[in-house]
Amino acid sequence: MPVAVPAALSVTRKRQMESRNRGAKPRNDLDELLAELTALRNRVATDGSMVYRAWRSCIERREFRPSAMNFAHYLDLRREDLRPLQRRLMAFGLSSLGRAEGRVLATLDAVTIALCALARKPARKEIRAPLPKKFFRGERILSQNCEVLFGSQEAGRGRILVTLDTQAANDPEFILQLAQKGADALRINCAHDDHDVWSRMVENLRHAERKIGRKIPLLIDIAGPKVRVAEVVTPADNRLRIGDDILLSRDLVPNVGDIAFQVRCEPREILDDVTIGDRVAIDDGKLSGPIIRRTHDGLVARMEKGRLKGVKLKPQKGLNFPGVALKLDPLTPQDLIDLDFVIQNADMVGYSFVQSADHVVQLQRELAARRTDWRKLALVAKIETPQSVHNLPQIIVQTAGRQPLAIMIARGDLGVEIGFTRLAEMQEEILWLCEAAHIPAIWATQVLEGLVTKGLASRGEMTDAAMAGRAECVMLNKGANVMAAVEMLDRLMRRMAEHQVKKTPTLRALHSWSEELTINCRLP
Repeated sequence: MPVAVPAALSVTRKRQMESRNRGAKPRNDLDELLAELTALRNRVATDGSMVYRAWRSCIERREFRPSAMNFAHYLDLRREDLRPLQRRLMAFGLSSLGRAEGRVLATLDAVTIALCALARKPARKEIRAPLPKKFFRGERILSQNCEVLFGSQEAGRGRILVTLDTQAANDPEFILQLAQKGADALRINCAHDDHDVWSRMVENLRHAERKIGRKIPLLIDIAGPKVRVAEVVTPADNRLRIGDDILLSRDLVPNVGDIAFQVRCEPREILDDVTIGDRVAIDDGKLSGPIIRRTHDGLVARMEKGRLKGVKLKPQKGLNFPGVALKLDPLTPQDLIDLDFVIQNADMVGYSFVQSADHVVQLQRELAARRTDWRKLALVAKIETPQSVHNLPQIIVQTAGRQPLAIMIARGDLGVEIGFTRLAEMQEEILWLCEAAHIPAIWATQVLEGLVTKGLASRGEMTDAAMAGRAECVMLNKGANVMAAVEMLDRLMRRMAEHQVKKTPTLRALHSWSEELTINCRLP
């Protein structure tokens, strides 16, 4: 059964608040802060344990149990706004709650002990100062989980995952060069090429492993359902622009009046889930607009946002319906065929369009039917819809309770689905949840895209790549200049790793400016 969260938590919290309100008023601000922090710590410990017990039957892997407990504590910790408490702690030099993801109770205990010392009061018996080994246990678990999926890394930086193109099948030295430049793991996307091409990629990968003397973990993505343009009808100028209407249909129809643009949607059944007022986005959000009316031929949308020059409307362009819960099976008939290849060759299976714990169960059943030791096969869940974000805790527990897991932040589809203005915020939240569960995160989509495809990265792409180092793994897409991108990303991530680990600055000595700090002031 999929995981669940107890409804009794709100009742427990209400009773705790009533109990606090009945107590004696603290004597001063320090006493009040200590009472509030102690109540928070005890609430998180109690309610988090309740959540963990509800999950317990889903957790078969013993090594995930401490991570699941910390994850439950973190979810409870973040149920309320902690900003006022955090700011008051900062005034006493105690602000580490902002970096508590991997060690929730240990952090709360450490801050409480320090506050007790300031207040000259003994801590309650259940609160003990954590030893360094216990305090940093979450970091060790996350590092171990990362090594299980992506192999060891002596450079002290995150891993680099590279998507292979057809050249990797035709050139035996291509994969070897990628590994020598700094690629830690490789990815095959089943949405492209075929079994013969993939087999040659795997053969060349094994050749590279023998040459360099280490394993190169392989992620194979099953394609999942692809919502896209199947066929088009356009005027001579096939460029769709802001202000144009477009007919979304199950089958192309002639003579649709004054509507010059028409597309046949694939899969056809998606139009059953879409209604007037919903939005459609075309070609990774380059144009978007609302559904304005329904006709007997389909749905009419009016483009109102996007590129000023519009987009050329062609088959195979992607379609998104932001905010619409499309009732699509995450495993297509082709996926089931491809799984036979994946199960024999992959170290990790990438799961597109996973949106719930039920979807995870569905894939795990297919893996179990094909391989008795399927629990050794890692799963990479691609988070690309609002539904998958909403259900992320259940997806994590359902998966990691049975097999190794990584979460891929699929920023392309996710940005279109939730809106570009919310993407930066949401990728941060996903990183926090993954760290709390000690699950590796993969930062994906358009990293150094200009360098990979055109030979030169933009300034914004360099900043994005530097920020990506807070994830355990960064994925590069395929492109003509991918070798240079691997080298660039390797250097960048090594430098950034000296300054910051996750959200925590390491405070390496800075040498970018002169050590001579005296100046001779002169009047202008």
